[in-house]
Amino acid sequence: MDKQSGNCVICEENSAKYKCPTCAVPYCSVVCCKKHKESPCDAPQSSLKPVTRAKSTILFPTEDTVPEQTLEMLRNSAELKDLLRNPHLRRLLQELDGVQNAEKAMSAAMQEPLFTEFADQVLRIVEPQEKTLRE
Repeated sequence: MDKQSGNCVICEENSAKYKCPTCAVPYCSVVCCKKHKESPCDAPQSSLKPVTRAKSTILFPTEDTVPEQTLEMLRNSAELKDLLRNPHLRRLLQELDGVQNAEKAMSAAMQEPLFTEFADQVLRIVEPQEKTLRE
């Protein structure tokens, strides 16, 4: 059976519930997963050239891809670290990360002064020439 059929590529008997994180081959069970791992697999080839960073690879760079230098500034910002010590803000960010309707969730989050303060601080670093949300 092939990858498109929905069946396990390893045993070709059961419906596939899982996919290999490396090559996306569908499989049905731990047994089939272990059997698949006996042979090395490769990630599917992309026609886009990845952007390689020191700690990560961006598979699909766009005009919105944040440069490594800016990410370092975010990572090292004392102001952001102070804000992220707040458990309410961390909970808000975790909730935003997993929502289906991001636009609606962001509109709701922007009603929270703490989130707005966080977003303003991020924008001061990412786009220092732009005005912040409250200015």
